[in-house]
Amino acid sequence: MISKYITENGKFRQIDEFMPGTWINLTAPTQDESLEIARRYNVDLGGRRTAKKKEESSRVDVNDDYVLILFDIPSVEIRHNQEAYTTIPLGVVWTDDAIITVCSAETPVLKHFIVNNIRDFTTKKQVRFTYQIMYRTSMLYQSYLRIIDRRRLEMEERMGGATEDADIVNLHEMESNLVYFDTSLRANRMVVDRLTRYSGIRKFPEDQELLDDVIVENLQAIEMTQIYRDILKGTRELMSTFIDNRLNNIMKLLAAITIVMSIPTIISGLYGMNVNGNGMPFSKEPWGFMIICVLTLVICIVVTIVLRKKKML
Repeated sequence: MISKYITENGKFRQIDEFMPGTWINLTAPTQDESLEIARRYNVDLGGRRTAKKKEESSRVDVNDDYVLILFDIPSVEIRHNQEAYTTIPLGVVWTDDAIITVCSAETPVLKHFIVNNIRDFTTKKQVRFTYQIMYRTSMLYQSYLRIIDRRRLEMEERMGGATEDADIVNLHEMESNLVYFDTSLRANRMVVDRLTRYSGIRKFPEDQELLDDVIVENLQAIEMTQIYRDILKGTRELMSTFIDNRLNNIMKLLAAITIVMSIPTIISGLYGMNVNGNGMPFSKEPWGFMIICVLTLVICIVVTIVLRKKKML
């Protein structure tokens, strides 16, 4: 889908025609749409298609007619019937007449600009617009990281009860999300460094301040990701400890029950032997069977009390 926007006289609006100073937003573009934009603005088609590949690496390509900036943005997807996070590439192209963004899916990063929620936003200032996109990207990373941390806290609160298989899967999903974030944020940092050193960009004071904010927020997102990864490792170890402890308690309980249940088995086995009954206690008593059952019960009760004192039951 191709959407065109422009800022005129301080007002942001959507347009139908191509005009100088236009922002062209391509969302999951078809091949025909990509070819149309590539031919109109003399942009390499291979470069346009790269933003549609999830595995494409972040980078800055400087050409004679345009500049391609490719970096990763966070995205929500459904895995194991629940929301999970990953990263997808977002391409920004500077041309003489327009700034072009292309992404394989709709993203909240660009939606903020479409609904006109960004201060000092204009489609005619390409450098500032790109910095604003990267700034919103870093803020979105941080927002998703806080959501992941809240999910981790909820999981830790449930660890006192029964740990379900779903909790283990969720923990793995959170670790995977942080791996994606960490890799993408570090790649984005290289893009920001490249833009900082690129001499072909006219740097105004307000743009430099915005670039400094982008650097700070990106570094903060990287630090948050690393911290949450370390905490998640501790959470996995804690969950493993809980599971091992529960298994040990179950084995200890089963061992104690086996000890108690073996007492009647031993006594009944002895009295069930095919030998002369003259030497067997209570064999000649009329209430011998009842006496043996009572003694067996007493012994079991005594053993149970001993096991409880030793905290085996």
